[in-house]
Order: sequence, then structure tokens, then C-alpha cells
Amino acid sequence: MKLATRVIQLGLAAALTLSSSFAIAAEKVLIVVTSHSQMGTTSEKTGYWLGEVTHPYKELVDAGIEVDIASIAGGKAPVDERSLAEADTVNQWFVADSKHNVKLQQTLKLADLKASDYKAVLFAGGHGTMWDFPQDKALQQFAADLYQNNGIVAAVCHGPAALLNIKLADGSYLIAGKQVTGFSNTEEDQVKLTHVVPFSLQDQLTKRGASYSAAANWQSKVVVDQRLVTGQNPQSAAAVGQALVKLLTTK
Repeated sequence: MKLATRVIQLGLAAALTLSSSFAIAAEKVLIVVTSHSQMGTTSEKTGYWLGEVTHPYKELVDAGIEVDIASIAGGKAPVDERSLAEADTVNQWFVADSKHNVKLQQTLKLADLKASDYKAVLFAGGHGTMWDFPQDKALQQFAADLYQNNGIVAAVCHGPAALLNIKLADGSYLIAGKQVTGFSNTEEDQVKLTHVVPFSLQDQLTKRGASYSAAANWQSKVVVDQRLVTGQNPQSAAAVGQALVKLLTTK
């Protein structure tokens, strides 16, 4: 009888461990960054904005959620050098730990990944996204598949450029009729890149049928519309991560 009881206890322990591992896997998040490094026709370089990766990343890992990082092309992703100049303790934490920063030095290739392996995707910003995110077919398919499988789609700053051409199975745009935010026209004017970027992100989000809103320049703003999360600017990055954590951990 004691042996039978012990077998049952071991079986329950194994079942609980297996159940726990599945729960963790179900909350895996993918952060996607740009592979584009040229600022239009200028001589300036661009890429992803470091804080828009590191701040949500830290919120997620601190909550016990596993995070992968991918890019359009895979391999080492180009960083906007201006974002390295910030005195940012979260950036410093990320860069100092090889188990974290290697994920940006050796990004996964988005086209090689399956949406079914993730519960959420976050499209980080940086001006480079304006050139390679909107037209990438693998990105569009990944996000559509994940969203239609009850996953969460998120984007911050210029990252919402990824959302412009994502269509669902019924042919509608994912963002049509949704509340969103993203880098504003006035912020683009302030950084003097209105005539450098290929389009106005704010205007294109509206043209796709989204209801756009923004806070004052450089103020944090996050909009959550069911399973769509958007942040306005770099100052919104941590709050986007917090919103993702809340959606992923609230049952």
C-alpha cells in the first residue's frame, strides 16, 4: 500500500512539473527588431532603438517570462547609435550580461520561426523599422497567425510600422477598428526626420482604419485594445512591457 501511494505521489509530482513547463512555454514572447541600417537617402545610419528592446525585455524576464529576439534578416541587428548614448541603467544591465545581449548579437531570423511557439510578439522601434517592417511577408504571416491563435501583438514607437499590412484570414487589416498609438507626427517633426522617413506612421495607421491617439511629445502612452498593445515613443517602452506581463499573467 505504501508503494502504491508513493507511485501515485511521484505521478502527481511529474504531472505538476509537466503542467508547469507547459505554462511557461505558453508565455514565451518574441521581440522583433529591424535589420535596416540606412536612414533613407541620407548618410546617417539607423537601426533599432536599444531602450525599446531592453525595457520591455526586463519587465518580461523579471516576471519569469522567456524572451527570444529575432530580426528580419537574422544575425547581428543594427542598433541606432544615438540610443547607446543614453544614460540608461536598464540598457547597462542588458549589455553587461552576455546571456541577454547575445540575443541582439545573434538574432533569430523571423522567417524561420513558428508563431505557435509564442504567446506574444513585440515589434520594437527605431527608424529602421519604417523601411523593412511594413513589406515583410514573413512578419505579416507570423503576426496574423499568432493573433488568430489568441496571441498578443504589441509594438512600440516606430514598431507599429509592422502593423500596417497585417491582414487576418477574413481579409481585414488587424488594426482596422482598433485603438492604437505610435510615434506621432509632432515627434517626427521635432527630431527633424519628417522628410526623411518614407511615410508618416501616424497618418498610415489612421488610413488603415485604426483610431490613433497620442500624448504630448515624449510622454509615456500605452494603448491596450484587447490583444493589441501599442506604445507611443521610447518613454513608453517599459509600460508596454508591463502591459504585456499583465495580459500574459492574468487568467
